Amino acid sequence: MARQFGTGKMQRLTARLILAGAGIALSGMAVRAQDAAPPPPPPPMQSNRPPMERAFHGHGPGGMGRWWDNPDVARDLNLQADQKQKMDDIFQQNRSKLIDQHASLQKEETALEPLMNADTPDETKILAQIDKVAQARAELEKSNARMLLSVRQVLTAEQWGRLKAARAERIARDGRGGPGGGPGNGPPPE
Repeated sequence: MARQFGTGKMQRLTARLILAGAGIALSGMAVRAQDAAPPPPPPPMQSNRPPMERAFHGHGPGGMGRWWDNPDVARDLNLQADQKQKMDDIFQQNRSKLIDQHASLQKEETALEPLMNADTPDETKILAQIDKVAQARAELEKSNARMLLSVRQVLTAEQWGRLKAARAERIARDGRGGPGGGPGNGPPPE
């Protein structure tokens, strides 16, 4: 027979699920279609996001994606046509995998929901499903980081330096690269 959750366990589990939901929302930005009308600027990047994701947050539709297609960014970095093409190729090569992994993450989270809403929660089943959610999220995060690292490697040392300087400037101006840090407001942060 399933054990009842104690108040402390339920609070910790609820906190983990809230963090998981926040991670999903941010992970979804990386796989958003790029030809849709631009959504409002993204919220400030949370400090707990992976470094490679933070490195490219704040540009393109939804804060992620093809920031190199922004004419101001391309001009500021002196991006060459071949660099932009390489970044487009990297993005396209990874896009389907990221979409599939995001769907897998959503599937695992969907399986967790009825377990959490059960009248008598089964801790063993819930914790096993949380492990599946965490594994799906980890695979998505790793793939996203690999893609962003590949994009980063297309840039010259000078271009990367300009990105870091622009990030520092934007942080000083907007505070953490937040609301003023959307599309067209300079290159992505570090």
